Amino acid sequence: MSIAEGFILEEVFMKYKKFGEYYVIRFDRGEELVKGLLDFSEKEGVRLGIVSGIGAADFMDVGLYSVEEKEYHSVELRGEMEITALNGNITEMEGKPYLHLHISAGNSKMQVQGGHLRALRISGTGEVFVTVIEGTVGREKDEKGTGLNVFSL
Repeated sequence: MSIAEGFILEEVFMKYKKFGEYYVIRFDRGEELVKGLLDFSEKEGVRLGIVSGIGAADFMDVGLYSVEEKEYHSVELRGEMEITALNGNITEMEGKPYLHLHISAGNSKMQVQGGHLRALRISGTGEVFVTVIEGTVGREKDEKGTGLNVFSL
């Protein structure tokens, strides 16, 4: 079943608390982490931040960007997975929050897989920290090079 077929919950009810420039966020079973972080960033006005987290998932859509082909190749992973590292950033593109997240997760055979995170459903809990950086960094498409949405500095 794919995301479009309703595998991921439409509503995200994550809980979070602010401590200075830091947010501590908890995602519960069934919640979609990427959508939740986008909603959080929009609601709180975060346009520049660092994302770090751990937790458990039962569905992930992860990808690898082929610079040569200028496109993502993705795979859907299912089953019990322990999120060993979730890292990334929040920036802005076209006036909206933009997430760039990478993940690694281990399965029941202790094999680790990972890549560019496109979607993730929490199976147990997700514990995420967002560090807000004052300011804004935008994104622009690297038309002449990689085709990626790179920092606009």
